[in-house]
Amino acid sequence: MATVELRFSALPEHVRTARLVAAAVARRAGVDEAVLDEVRLAVGEACTRAVGLHQSGGISAPVKVMLIEEEKQFSIEVGDEAPHAHRTDGSAVGAGGDVEAEEDEMGLAVISGLVDDVEVMAGEHGGSIRMTWPATPSVVVLP
Repeated sequence: MATVELRFSALPEHVRTARLVAAAVARRAGVDEAVLDEVRLAVGEACTRAVGLHQSGGISAPVKVMLIEEEKQFSIEVGDEAPHAHRTDGSAVGAGGDVEAEEDEMGLAVISGLVDDVEVMAGEHGGSIRMTWPATPSVVVLP
């Protein structure tokens, strides 16, 4: 299992870098070329969400992105350190209240539409979104 870890300041201009790195590592891991645009878009949404949560919560810690290459799958986990309160119905509320919670839900809906295997975790010390795609590692044949 190979892992690449990326940490960046919670600034919107760094989201593009995270997308580019994710696409490059996904390609190397064997993710189908036809899916790479979805990988870029999903990572962009997840990182934008994390940046927004950090900025609205006044959190100076970096956003964390883990790119995990396993035998037959490739996963990306985007983590934030923003506290996530929970409503009585069980849904999460970000640090900024209802308007940001609505934007957060829309971002999660976009990610769920792009990625079949998504896991969202949230707690009082931060949260993460883990997205997984099938991968077929390339085999190098030597003459």
